[in-house]
Amino acid sequence: MTAAAAPHATDGPETVKAPPGRPAQTPSKHGKLLRALARVLPLSPAVVLLLLFLAGPIAYCAYIAFTDLQLTGQAHSSFVGLANFRKAFRDEEFLNAVWLTLVFTVVSSLLGQNTLGLALAALMQRASKPVRTLTGGIVITAWVLPEVVAGFLLYAFFRKEGTLNAILDWLHLPSQNWLFTLPILAVSFANVWRGTAFSMLVYSAALNEIPSEITEAAEVDGAGGWRRMWHITLPMIRRSIGTNLMLNTLQTLSVFGLIWVMTRGGPGNKSQTLPLFMYEQAFQNSMIGYGTAVALLLLLVGSLFSLVYLRLLRTEV
Repeated sequence: MTAAAAPHATDGPETVKAPPGRPAQTPSKHGKLLRALARVLPLSPAVVLLLLFLAGPIAYCAYIAFTDLQLTGQAHSSFVGLANFRKAFRDEEFLNAVWLTLVFTVVSSLLGQNTLGLALAALMQRASKPVRTLTGGIVITAWVLPEVVAGFLLYAFFRKEGTLNAILDWLHLPSQNWLFTLPILAVSFANVWRGTAFSMLVYSAALNEIPSEITEAAEVDGAGGWRRMWHITLPMIRRSIGTNLMLNTLQTLSVFGLIWVMTRGGPGNKSQTLPLFMYEQAFQNSMIGYGTAVALLLLLVGSLFSLVYLRLLRTEV
């Protein structure tokens, strides 16, 4: 009995027992293929939807960008290669829109929303519960407002007879037509007012994850608030900072309704960012091919920002 049982003790876990007189069988290639299909099959509806509603439109827009397609007055479009892109980089209005887009993104997203959101999150950690509730409610209310509604509110705030000038007149300070003299800064402030809540929520969650023992040890060692922020808090929430910057930047690059309601890109083109320039060329000037080429360039700018942030996120401290 002992000698007969010995061979069975050395069988591996993958061995398939066969009837007496037949060799052990291993899984066939056909069986492996069926199991792979069974794992992939539940994902196929999502893949089809992504191809149909995301990859398909992007591919079609990429094709249109290389044509002279127009919205009206054209029977057939033709392939023009890189002509639309060469036209863009020779167009002073396009270059002006690129510059204003960078200013709008840096001022409102990188500096405004990110910095103010972190400051509010840090202050609310030490504030009383009523103050946290009131501040959080005000900031989040601005965030959940529709973009068009927020645009009308900020237009009423910055216009010549608006709230800001009324406050300045009451304080006997000089006032001006902010939407005419400083339109890009006015719309940047509007975007900061509307989008700071997202950064505040991200940083509040990140700050709550910092162990209190580390902060208390730094306080015992005599580190002040700024030193704790620079040497402890910021390094420990570095990944949250990178993620927040990436999401805020991508959202800011695509802002259209807020600027359109407040200034429509004016006066002249002093607040015309790339989304407004793209809309003007494609739908007001009826140059769909040129406008789509500008949209692809905007997509490229967003991709470059994303690659930079992802690179920073992969870098360990």
